[in-house]
Amino acid sequence: MIKVLFVCMGNICRSPTAEGVFRHVVDEAGLSMQIAADSAGTSDFQKGDPPDKRAQQAATRRGYNLSRLKARQVRPQDFHEFDHILAMDQKNLRDLNAIFPNGASARVSLFLDYAEKSKLKEVPDPYFGGPQGFELVLDLVEDAAQGFLQHLIKQNRKSAESR
Repeated sequence: MIKVLFVCMGNICRSPTAEGVFRHVVDEAGLSMQIAADSAGTSDFQKGDPPDKRAQQAATRRGYNLSRLKARQVRPQDFHEFDHILAMDQKNLRDLNAIFPNGASARVSLFLDYAEKSKLKEVPDPYFGGPQGFELVLDLVEDAAQGFLQHLIKQNRKSAESR
C-alpha cells in the first residue's frame, strides 16, 4: 500500500481538497486497494474542524465529497507512516522539513511539482479570497493529482521491472 499525505497550514482548504480529489482519481483508476490518501495541517488552529464550507461547495460542484474529512495536525509518526508527504506551498514544505524526524523515510515535496499543465509551483491559499480562489485550487489540484498518480504508476512499474 502506497500512502500519501497532503499538507497545508490549517487542513481546511487546500489539503483536504487535494485528499478528496486524489482519492477520487485513485478510485477511478481502480487503485484504491493500492493507494491511500490523508491530509493534515502544519498548525493545529483548525484541529477537528471540517473543511471550509466554500471548499466543500466548490468540490461538490465538481463531484468530490469532502464532508467526512476533519482537520488534524501533522504528527511525527506521519513521516514514518506515509511514503509521500506533499506540501501545498514553500512555507509548508519548510515547516515539514524542519520537523522531519531522524530515521523517517517519507519523501517530502511540493504537490504542484507533479502538475502537468500549471506553471505555478504553489497552491495559493483561498481562505481570504472569494469563490474564484477555490475554483483555482481545484484546477491546480486536479492537474497535480493526475500527474502524481501517473508518477506513482511509473515508479511502481520501474520497481516491478527491477525485481
